[in-house]
Amino acid sequence: MNVLRYGNARDLCLGLEVVFADGRIWNGLSRLRKDNTGYDLRNLLIGSEGTLGVITAASLKLVPRPAGEGTALLVVPSPEAALALLSMARDHMGEAVSAFELMSGEGLRFQAETMPDLRQPFEARPEWFVLIDVGLARGLDPAQALETLFAEAFEAGLVSDGIVAQNDAQRHQFWEVREQMPEANRRIGSVSSHDISVPLGLVPEFIRRADAHFGTMGDIRINCFGHLGDGNLHYNIFPAQGRSKAEYVTRRDEIKRAVHDISHDLGGSHSAEHGIGRLKVQDLITYGDPVKIAMMREIKRVLDPVGILNPGAVLG
Repeated sequence: MNVLRYGNARDLCLGLEVVFADGRIWNGLSRLRKDNTGYDLRNLLIGSEGTLGVITAASLKLVPRPAGEGTALLVVPSPEAALALLSMARDHMGEAVSAFELMSGEGLRFQAETMPDLRQPFEARPEWFVLIDVGLARGLDPAQALETLFAEAFEAGLVSDGIVAQNDAQRHQFWEVREQMPEANRRIGSVSSHDISVPLGLVPEFIRRADAHFGTMGDIRINCFGHLGDGNLHYNIFPAQGRSKAEYVTRRDEIKRAVHDISHDLGGSHSAEHGIGRLKVQDLITYGDPVKIAMMREIKRVLDPVGILNPGAVLG
């Protein structure tokens, strides 16, 4: 959720201890911020999903907790407006913007359908809205900063409504809306779920193309949400209301291929944060660079020649 400010695992990990297939142990638990002594084994192993070695320890970067934290839910007319709002927020607060999550009204409908006790944030369900979370230094008021942002964004036509949390309990309620999106999806039952990323400026284009493609199907629902700040979307397809996902099983591969084709055409990835595992091995071959895949296979043969480490994952 907070990659926008703090980075992902590669940014937060300083060193590793790893056991390799032949029993050798690499003691790479360095805490150095700068170390250019040869190949970067740490980054090679992060994301390898246990296919090159077993990570047994890690040294991690810590950051101070912000003195003041604030959260707001803001209604935007479109993903384009959300992207402009992100730019405005960073212009106002710089790196103090910790998270910027885009959500659709369909996600709120799913929550109302499956989680009636979860409080809906808006009286009129919007088509698009964002959650913005900020962390400021001592002496600065996060709620005031978010209210100032809302006022300027409202004047610019980027937002039409919004709620700024006035205390920690409200912050928790706002985050609950975002964090319960996957659970509501699970209860509805998706036909096909996707974890894609595209260059940040092309997020609205991806949504336009995908919506136009699936709009012709007529008997589906789409819940698109995700981490707008880093271009990572969960674009998930669901049965029409009153129908079950079992009725769509013959179309699942077609749906997945269409989503991944669009993201690939825009220079994106079909696996933004959840890895390849076993389910996306063929996707890696379909969309991956052949030279990269060949090099990955060579590295795998050297470090795990008999294939005992997480067999079947990543490279099959």
